[in-house]
Amino acid sequence: MSYTTDEITSQPECWERAVAELPAHAAALPRPGEHVAVIGCGTSWFMAQSYAQLREDAGHGLTDVYPASEAKLARPYDRVLAMTRSGTTTEVLTAIERTRPGTRVTVITAVGDSPVAELADDVVCLPYADERSVVQTRFPTTQLLLLRAHLGQDTDRARKDVVTALDVPIEDELLNAEQFSFLGEGWHIGVANEAALKVREAAAWWTESYSAMEYRHGPIAVAGPGRAVWSMAGVADSLAGQIRATGGYLRQGRLDPLAELVVVQRLAVRLATAAGRDPDRPAHLTRSVVLEAG
Repeated sequence: MSYTTDEITSQPECWERAVAELPAHAAALPRPGEHVAVIGCGTSWFMAQSYAQLREDAGHGLTDVYPASEAKLARPYDRVLAMTRSGTTTEVLTAIERTRPGTRVTVITAVGDSPVAELADDVVCLPYADERSVVQTRFPTTQLLLLRAHLGQDTDRARKDVVTALDVPIEDELLNAEQFSFLGEGWHIGVANEAALKVREAAAWWTESYSAMEYRHGPIAVAGPGRAVWSMAGVADSLAGQIRATGGYLRQGRLDPLAELVVVQRLAVRLATAAGRDPDRPAHLTRSVVLEAG
C-alpha cells in the first residue's frame, strides 16, 4: 500500500481533530471585517481559492486570492494568510518578505519550525496532517475543513461524508476514461481545480477544470465517448443533458464537495497504479519547489 493511500484513508481522523482543535487556532486566523489576501502554490493555491470564496460568501470581508508568485501584497491588506504544507516554497517566502509593512501574516503549515513559519506573526500548525507522499491529499483537505469551521460553517455533513468517500464504488466509466473535466461552482471551483491537479499529478492523465457555467462556452467540445465529466456537486439539468448528448460520462457529486474530492484522490491512485506509476513520487515533482537564488 502506498503512503498516499494511507494518507487518504486517514482523513476522517484528521478532519475530526481539526474541528476539535479549532479553539486553539481561532485567534490566529482572519477576523471578520479584515481585508485579507490568501496565497499559496499548486494545491494550496486551489484551497486558497475555495477559502476566499467561502469567506466572502460568509460576509467576513473582502478576500483576495493569488498564486504566491503573482501576489500583490504591497496593497493595504489587514492580513495575509499563507497556505503551505512544507513551509519552504520559495514563492511563498518571497511573497511574505515583500508584504506591506504593518500587515499581519498568518501561516497554515504542517511544519512549525519551517522558514515560512519563522517569518509569520501567527502560525497554525497541523503536523498530524503532514504527508510522506509528494502528492498532497490529507493536508489540503484538513486545512480547508478547519477554515470552513472557523467561518461558522456546519461541518457535520462533510465529516460524515468523508467516511462514505473512502468506500463508495468508483465507476468503471471513470476508471476507463481517457480524459476528465472537473466542474465546480462558487467555492467548489477551487476544489474542482484541485481534483484535476490530483489526477494529473499522480497518474499523468489528461485533466481539465472549469466553472460549471463556463463549461458550455468552449470546453464541452472535448467531451465524448470514453471521456468523463465529474462535477463536485450537482449541475443544472440542461447542462447535464448537453454533456450526456456528447456520449461522455457524467458523474454528479453526491457528497460534500470536499468529501467528493477524496473520491477523486482514490481514483488518482487507482489510475496511477494501473499505469505503473508511483503515486507517492510522481515523475518531475518534489515535495516543495525551492528555487535557486536569482
